[in-house]
Amino acid sequence: MDASQIILYILIALIVFYIVRKIILIKSIRHYSAQEASQKLKKERNVVLLDVRTDTERKKNSIRGSYHIPVTSISNSETELKKFKDAEIICYCSTGNRSLNAAAKLKKLGFNASNLRGGIIRWNAAGLK
Repeated sequence: MDASQIILYILIALIVFYIVRKIILIKSIRHYSAQEASQKLKKERNVVLLDVRTDTERKKNSIRGSYHIPVTSISNSETELKKFKDAEIICYCSTGNRSLNAAAKLKKLGFNASNLRGGIIRWNAAGLK
């Protein structure tokens, strides 16, 4: 085996590792459609929407009543999040990818966290406010 083959095998292994990790992450987090999340927010008191997008994205558009902590700040915001310790935190971003990572981080910190599938794009497409 020459160096280029070794590099190719390492690259393939890394890609497979990333895909498997993502599948495990997806299966370990509860996902809500926009309609399911909206109904849950209306019916239950202990549900919170958490916007994990950047400040710039949030200024353009957000879901009314949601809280905002960028995904990059979640680990540093554990004290701020303690008020939601008994609530289910439904994370959202633009499409649902960053919010999935945010929900995983929150679960590691001991929170009951879930993901809004499709993010604010699907929320808006469903005509929800």
